[in-house]
Amino acid sequence: MIETSARLLKLLTLLQSPRDWTGAELAQKLEVSPRTVRTDIERLRALGYPVDATRGSVGGYRLGAGGTLPPLLLDDDEAVAVVVGLRKAAGVAGVEEMSLRALTKLEQVLPSRLRRRVNALASYTVQVPPDVEGPQVDPELLTQLAGLCRDREQLRFDYSAHGGESTLRRVEPHRLVNWGRRWYLVAFDLERQDWRTFRVDRVQPRIPTGPRFGPRELPEDGDVAAYVSRRVSAAAWRYQASVVVQRSAADLAAHLTPAAGTVEPLDDSSCLFETGADSVQSLAVHLGLLDADFVVRDGPPELTDYLQRLAERYRRATSS
Repeated sequence: MIETSARLLKLLTLLQSPRDWTGAELAQKLEVSPRTVRTDIERLRALGYPVDATRGSVGGYRLGAGGTLPPLLLDDDEAVAVVVGLRKAAGVAGVEEMSLRALTKLEQVLPSRLRRRVNALASYTVQVPPDVEGPQVDPELLTQLAGLCRDREQLRFDYSAHGGESTLRRVEPHRLVNWGRRWYLVAFDLERQDWRTFRVDRVQPRIPTGPRFGPRELPEDGDVAAYVSRRVSAAAWRYQASVVVQRSAADLAAHLTPAAGTVEPLDDSSCLFETGADSVQSLAVHLGLLDADFVVRDGPPELTDYLQRLAERYRRATSS
């Protein structure tokens, strides 16, 4: 019985690799007869593992997707990666409870050697907390939207704007983007004939979904994260500023992340930088890190006052 159990675990490990195995190959790996392989395959199926089989010269066995989730086999590195990912996901709005339940189950069965690795990662890793707490997002809604993106099915939904008014939208959903503690749906709005970004927590889908649609060229040359970053960050900033930077647009853009703001060329050696932050202190420090001369063309008075105080503070710091 012990030999049979060990053999079944080894067989399951082989079947989880992304390839087809012939009966002869499995028999050779397990050092048993093809008949024993067929018997073990039936045992796995009885335990709930959906083992698919195809006939022919290129046929074989592989682990398929079933209606229920059977036990999974993870190697050491995979187990550590899953635990770390679950611990991080436990702080994401909308999936905390499910992540904590899964994390508890997995940590209960971790061997001591792996538990030490995971605890070391947790003890010596610092995560910057988000500035604001995000809204609750229904995980079932995320799954539904991801399925529509995958299957390319149109979606009708009621969307609540920031001011509270609700509108009916009809879109072609393409991608879900996670930004901190918020989720966004990138979709092509069929009424406005343009790309739009929607906060998932404000989406209320209508059933049934619409017909299938063909692929479209995604915005920002396919860089959906950059597309969302440019639109979401500007809306979230408390303080915004337009700054003329003595640096070429291409050079400055290569120095920045997409979330930092937008860059427009003025001439070969200067550009207009539209940026912002949640505080004037953060905005001033961010501008100082550009490593170039700049002039604030348009911005809040608090920013100008703080830059003057900061300049005087730096002057005093170097006067000796």
